[in-house]
Amino acid sequence: MPSKAKTGKKLVIVESPAKSKTIAKYLGEGFIVEASIGHIRDLPQPSELPAELKKTSVGKFAVDIDHDFKPYYVVSPDKKKKVTELKAALKDADELYLATDGDREGEAIAWHLLEVLKPKVPVYRMTFGEITKEAIQRAMGNLRDVDQDLVDAQETRRVLDRLYGYEISPVLWRKVARGLSAGRVQSVVTRMVVDRERERMAFKAASYWDLTGQFGAESGSFKAKLAAVDGAKVATGRDFNDDGELTSRNVAHLNEELATSLAAGLQSADFRVRSVDTKPYTRRPAAPFTTSTLQQEAGRKLRFSSKSTMQVAQRLYENGYITYMRTDSSALSDEAVTAARRQAAELYGPEYVPQSPRVYSNKAANAQEAHEAIRPAGDSFRTPAQVAKQLSGDEFRLYELIWKRTVASQMGDAKGSTATIRLGAVSTDGRDAEFSASGTVITFPGFLAAYEEGKDETRGDDDSDEARRLPNVAKDDSLTASDIQAVGHETSPPPRFTEASLTAELEKKGIGRPSTYASTISTIQDRGYVRKQGSALVPSWIAFSVIRLLEQHFSDYVDYEFTADMEGDLDKIANGQEAGASWLRHFYFGEDSDPGLLSIVNNLGEIDAREINSIPITDDITLRVGKFGPYLESSAAVVDPKTGEIVESARANVPEDLAPDELTAAKAIELMETAAPEERVLGTDPHTGHTVVAKNGRYGAYVTEVIPEMTDEQIAAQPVEYYKNGKPKPPKKPVKAKPRTGSLFKAMTVESVTLDEALQLMSLPRALGEDAEGNLITVQNGRFGPYLKKGTDSRSIGSEEEIFTITLEQALEIYSQPKQRGARAAVPPLAEFGPDPVSEKNIVVKEGRFGPYITDGITNITVPRATSLEELTREQAVELLAEKRAKGPVKRTATRKAPAKKKATAKK
Repeated sequence: MPSKAKTGKKLVIVESPAKSKTIAKYLGEGFIVEASIGHIRDLPQPSELPAELKKTSVGKFAVDIDHDFKPYYVVSPDKKKKVTELKAALKDADELYLATDGDREGEAIAWHLLEVLKPKVPVYRMTFGEITKEAIQRAMGNLRDVDQDLVDAQETRRVLDRLYGYEISPVLWRKVARGLSAGRVQSVVTRMVVDRERERMAFKAASYWDLTGQFGAESGSFKAKLAAVDGAKVATGRDFNDDGELTSRNVAHLNEELATSLAAGLQSADFRVRSVDTKPYTRRPAAPFTTSTLQQEAGRKLRFSSKSTMQVAQRLYENGYITYMRTDSSALSDEAVTAARRQAAELYGPEYVPQSPRVYSNKAANAQEAHEAIRPAGDSFRTPAQVAKQLSGDEFRLYELIWKRTVASQMGDAKGSTATIRLGAVSTDGRDAEFSASGTVITFPGFLAAYEEGKDETRGDDDSDEARRLPNVAKDDSLTASDIQAVGHETSPPPRFTEASLTAELEKKGIGRPSTYASTISTIQDRGYVRKQGSALVPSWIAFSVIRLLEQHFSDYVDYEFTADMEGDLDKIANGQEAGASWLRHFYFGEDSDPGLLSIVNNLGEIDAREINSIPITDDITLRVGKFGPYLESSAAVVDPKTGEIVESARANVPEDLAPDELTAAKAIELMETAAPEERVLGTDPHTGHTVVAKNGRYGAYVTEVIPEMTDEQIAAQPVEYYKNGKPKPPKKPVKAKPRTGSLFKAMTVESVTLDEALQLMSLPRALGEDAEGNLITVQNGRFGPYLKKGTDSRSIGSEEEIFTITLEQALEIYSQPKQRGARAAVPPLAEFGPDPVSEKNIVVKEGRFGPYITDGITNITVPRATSLEELTREQAVELLAEKRAKGPVKRTATRKAPAKKKATAKK
């Protein structure tokens, strides 16, 4: 058979179309660049396996657990067309270059492409940390084969996550709620948020007092704080534990009485300077960005979520503006160091650049990625001003942040001096009071001229001394005192995690990988385990139940150290020091004294679901996590103040926006005392004989009918059905009929609604009649008020009461008027959430043609279907707008008509 003729074409496969367009510009003639658009294969759901495999060792996980945990991969349905296109492109190529990302996942994608495309031409693995002409040329000179160890590590991780989720999640379904999921990293991250909330719930505040005063000298005045009384240090928040107990010895713990009397005794005291201590101040710049530190700093300074940060960074990378954004490394290449130092000298002066380049080492546990830090792309950096017109608002802000951090990392230390003044006097009752004031003066800004790192909220006293200049005083100088006041304080509980501080804690503990932090934090919010309150992450009560079950029955799998050790083991596999199959065998089947996941799942014993979903609040009140949300239940019998009846096991709903640490004993008692009745029987429907009740539901009060279930005798009396062989089928339990329901009008309550009103509400929608064309017109109540409906044409009406009074003639009159859109009077917004932190314009929710949408006047985003307007919070609105901005404008492909063909002119 003759060999294939050479075409001169070389096929390069990358992950994304944006990346392919940028790379194509640098490769030149003969190269065809195609995008796989991410992974082309994955593990199917077990239900999607071929019938002959479902009863084999592959059937449970789509992984062959009896044969080295070999995964059964299939081409994803939405990638079949792409695979066909890539195979067609490969037929015309002489060489194949796999240019997917250089991390484990990118290596796995390259391997999957090899497995599916089965190329018969030379194959080269090509990696680069940035998309610039220089980087692509260097990559072409450093081609290699696919790294099977990296592939093994990534495949092991994928199989491990499948085993973990598919074995543990069903336990959560049975004992907590359907639809929940467990994950190797997500469950541990959820536990971190729950543990922090538990600390806040157990926290007991302690009070302490001190004094402040304003002191004047000839050269100026300054504020100072009481530091010691009679030689003993004054207690501050750091001297107490979370139980409110004083832990430090030999400190003066002032209460209000002692502090107030001391302040009074010092009003006319003779204050003098006791000491002046000056020390040199030096501060080094922060290292260039890793994935983790970029997410943290973008959260602090730009108010980006981790997810938004990575979306914007991905676009900057794919379009050639920054280096690869998934990295554990804070190191810079020699070219980048040279570029940063050169730019710092040009912009700030040569004195701002140290003699030797700065070298940064990794601080994160298990740091392993082979890339350099995140920095501006290229061997010379473009300034933010040079790229401003090419980038969207969010892209520019993130690029500017990366550029500043990179340049600052190669600049000189900030230098100055810190002065501490100790001053004191004796009060009228003989107590010696010593005050202290500190201030730092920067004499050479160094890297601060370009950039200063942000900080997360911390506990304890927050007395910043930086940039505070103190007057020039000397020992024994006399000072005038004024405004000496006693100030009371309370210790504060541990601050809740923000996305930034949670990312920092994950990195510190070595849990997960920086490349997965954003998706993990997003997942625990999507699953309903965590919500945002401002920027703080607050766990739901269902998260408490999930973590409690996992701690009691799968303790290792939510243990921080165990999870970090797993990351270390996966690193060993990536380095070729261990085989993935043997590690998975040990994890799943166990060995010696280690039982393994399978044994633990098979020997769970009885799990008390009620106990798992119960949290005592007081001796008599318990919080229960139920099917329709959390509620309080009292074990003590109470008397209904309205009926005088004794109610056993009284209940009260827990407001969804009430954080767990806010559900104190006092709050629980208040909720129980003010709880509306859960259910009130209104009477019997005369037409159906069904009981009608009014209820307080999770989404508001409503009325419904109680349809009795068929008795065993009624079921047995149904007509008998037979199999084909003539044998009778067992009686079927009928499908439960759906009861009629109706939400109460705004003016109605569970206590006030009548049976007649309930029957009217359950009769909706109300048919008014037909128009001349035979179209039925109905009236009903909706999320945004009462309205008429004729086919797809809806028209609002005035009040809820009109639902039962409006006539067909009135409805036809409304429909005879043109539907008002642009020319109608301004409609007030459905909701307002204040200024957006990015655009600084007011965020409102408006009713649009396709439903309600959020807008700041610049960016619009539809309210998700799963989120009701009543549940929408400011934090969600800000987040949705940020994500929409991060995606950039929708690119619409313009359709152009082909030019008309010119008629050929006859030659003369």
